Amino acid sequence: MFESIRKHSKFVMILLFLLIIPSFIFVGVNQNYFTESSQTVARVDGHDITQQDWDNAHRAESDRLRAQNPTMDAKLLDSPEARYTTLEKLVRDRVLAAAAAKMHLATPDAQLVRTLREIPAIASLQKPDGSLDAEAYKALVGSQGMTPEGFEANLRRELALNQVLGSVSSTSFTTAAQLQQAMDALYQRREIQVARFDVSAFAGKVQPTEAELKAFYEAHTNQFKQPEAATVEYVQLDLAAVQQGIVLSEDDLRTYYKENAARLAGPEERRASHILINAAKDLPAAEREKAKAKAEQLLAQVRKDPKSFAQVAKANSQDPGSAANGGDLGYFGREAMVKPFEEAVFKMKQGDISDVVESDFGFHIIELTGIKQPKVPSFEEMRPKLEADLKQQQAQRKFAEAAEAFSNAVYEQSESLKPVAEKFKLSIHKIENVTREPAPDAQGPLANKRFLEALFSADSLENKRNTDAVELAPSNLVAGRVLSYAPAHTQSMDEVGEKLKQLYVAHQSAELARQEGKAKMAEWKAKPEAAQLPAAVEVGRDQARDLPREVLDAALRAPTNDLPAWEGVDLGNAGYAVIKVNRIAQRPAQDAQVLEQQKAQFTQWSSMAEVMAYYEQLKKTFKVQIKVPRPQ
Repeated sequence: MFESIRKHSKFVMILLFLLIIPSFIFVGVNQNYFTESSQTVARVDGHDITQQDWDNAHRAESDRLRAQNPTMDAKLLDSPEARYTTLEKLVRDRVLAAAAAKMHLATPDAQLVRTLREIPAIASLQKPDGSLDAEAYKALVGSQGMTPEGFEANLRRELALNQVLGSVSSTSFTTAAQLQQAMDALYQRREIQVARFDVSAFAGKVQPTEAELKAFYEAHTNQFKQPEAATVEYVQLDLAAVQQGIVLSEDDLRTYYKENAARLAGPEERRASHILINAAKDLPAAEREKAKAKAEQLLAQVRKDPKSFAQVAKANSQDPGSAANGGDLGYFGREAMVKPFEEAVFKMKQGDISDVVESDFGFHIIELTGIKQPKVPSFEEMRPKLEADLKQQQAQRKFAEAAEAFSNAVYEQSESLKPVAEKFKLSIHKIENVTREPAPDAQGPLANKRFLEALFSADSLENKRNTDAVELAPSNLVAGRVLSYAPAHTQSMDEVGEKLKQLYVAHQSAELARQEGKAKMAEWKAKPEAAQLPAAVEVGRDQARDLPREVLDAALRAPTNDLPAWEGVDLGNAGYAVIKVNRIAQRPAQDAQVLEQQKAQFTQWSSMAEVMAYYEQLKKTFKVQIKVPRPQ
């Protein structure tokens, strides 16, 4: 059959054409064959935010965060919480855009220029004459995947959106009563007496029996659970390790010295004087020609008598900074002057007078008065730096090759890390009690979640093979293996040993302290005159007197409408405390500067609350609907 089709392929194609085309004519083409519909995840002001919009926004946000922090774990960015945060940001931008459009808010050119100049990366691109280096600016925004026009349009939009909430935050203020109330909450002091019932005073009264220990163990088995842990070893390959294996020959060093001696010595500097005739670029052509003609006339004058250059500059130069010094600009290096001026100076010989040079400032006549060539250090003086620089360069070139060999070695000789350690002269690091999640104080490879995932993978745990090489950062690889592994388990009473008795005694001592403290407080409240309390002290948020936080909080929370007030505080395994609040002490006076700082802080808090309330109102105004549930 297939042979017949192959022989009559032309006839079959014509037949299929006649059968298929009419079906499209009479039935039509369903657009869904070619485009995939995207689910609506939110709606703002009647406009849908689709799943595709959300995905694109999250991809852009993830790229931005990864660019800021290359070592960030990719899983954090792909979590449901991170994705939902992006959706909320997308909704917020749409709400603010709708509000800006309704309020007819826009960003004037002057504000845009002012904001651009406040961006440090752009401010650094300004030339000495105050103009912006257009090519460098284009390259800067191009590195972010944008054009200058697109970047400025986005900035205009951001500034317009900021005006929506800025109009609320700028109107916030704090009244004297609000400030007084807030200051009281922070700085009010109270005179208190505190009786402590420490567990150490009750420990001697606890003599546990075997049955009590067993009952305590069975009731508190959660305290004896041990998480899974492993003893691991690893080797790390980075640029420093590659450098250690590089041996430089004397010829390499001397060749590098010859090729880079001038660069290593430092840049050449030149000294020049100039006569400037001002002529801004936006002057009419006739005015510029007049200025140029004057410069040509002065050029002829100084060429006829070169020794008169300083005198002519004093009399005619329109550069107020150098004219008084005979046009002298002192020594300068490359990129210190505008480009046409610099190019002319660094082409001249000492004593030369240039032709008329045109720049953004006008027309210059330049005399080169000095050339300062830096002293080139000797080879022996430069040897340490030469070795460091050349090793660094060679290590960067060789790292890709070394990384491939490292990755192959840990895979091909997966039963041990010794071969790869010997080959690359690496140290093998052995660490015990490594868990699947990074420890709070973990550093280096063991703080990297990707490496821990590789160590705790099924193949690594079951077969004790080397992990694949894991990239910790650019030019930084690590591979490891599990030497021993203990799964999560509950320790038996025998394994717990003396720890069980210590926990029981601490628990029972705390309970006895709590009972004694409560009983004494009840007794003292009934008969205050019989209370045995230490001397009274004044305490406050700014004067804790080494009291536990729980005691200080309870003392300052106690109601003061009926003094003295009594409070009991459970300090957990530390015991119990009874507090007697005698009176409200005078709050310390605050100087004017502190009061102003506090007022600014409270105003800021008030502003944040008002902004959030206003934003919630905007969400209702523009009928925001988020159809995706928040991750739990």
